[in-house]
Amino acid sequence: MAKVKKIDHIAILTDNLESALSFWRDGLGMQLGGISDVPVEKSMVAFLPAGDSEIELVKPTTDDSGLARYLEKRGPGMHHVCLEVDDLEGMLARLKDQGVQLINESPVEGLHGRRYAFIHPKATGGVLVELYQ
Repeated sequence: MAKVKKIDHIAILTDNLESALSFWRDGLGMQLGGISDVPVEKSMVAFLPAGDSEIELVKPTTDDSGLARYLEKRGPGMHHVCLEVDDLEGMLARLKDQGVQLINESPVEGLHGRRYAFIHPKATGGVLVELYQ
């Protein structure tokens, strides 16, 4: 049976990476692991490691992406929690069998071949959850 291994990251949506970094990097003293363009999500992401997890600062790169619409509607702030799982397809199948509303019914391939899928916030008590393997 598929299992959750750990919290992989917490994603924070921002309209200004430098402004966000002024708190997370400069204020808290977290190290910047890098900044990457993520074309599949139409975003730039700053990675700040925190133990076995990380904070991801996410900035939309277009005005027509889901992230841009989310930012316009809700403003900057926490976007999602990402959980690493040991069997992504198995976890998605289990959730689907339980009637859980999924945004992605099959894995999406993202940065560095990383596979992920999102669970709709209506199914999780209002939190957007990303599953990653």
